[in-house]
Amino acid sequence: MSSQTLAEQVVFCARQRKVFIATAESLTGGMISQHLCSVVGASSAYRGGIVSYATDLKAKLLGVDEQLLEREGAVHPEVAQSMALGAMQVCGADYAVSTTGVAGPEPLDGQPVGRVFLGISTPDGVFSQEKMYQGTREEIRERSCQDALELLLNYLK
Repeated sequence: MSSQTLAEQVVFCARQRKVFIATAESLTGGMISQHLCSVVGASSAYRGGIVSYATDLKAKLLGVDEQLLEREGAVHPEVAQSMALGAMQVCGADYAVSTTGVAGPEPLDGQPVGRVFLGISTPDGVFSQEKMYQGTREEIRERSCQDALELLLNYLK
């Protein structure tokens, strides 16, 4: 599988396991969905994704607790977890991955540029990872996308 892209590997693993996947994206703005949808046969594994770029949409569309968002802001591990769980529920998936963070060029909600939280919701629970990236806005977004796909792949294996 080494010659396959991460998205191809994710779709392949999900199809082999006969499970459905979903995404919830903030700073990546649909990049993960785009990568997954470019894979031939993705429709048999990828249920869909929700881009909740605005903070209020994280609550309205994904069920993230409004008090958590008010207290901590959108860039927080619990927000990433809630986004992933919300996507899994809304999309009817077995696994979902999420991204929330600051791509820059300015800090947001007291969080530095490059801080990103990835969330994953699985049949075994909901988890998150903190990442700290360097680089341009586009580099941070692309790295977040690739790491989210890798996280999803690791849980699918």
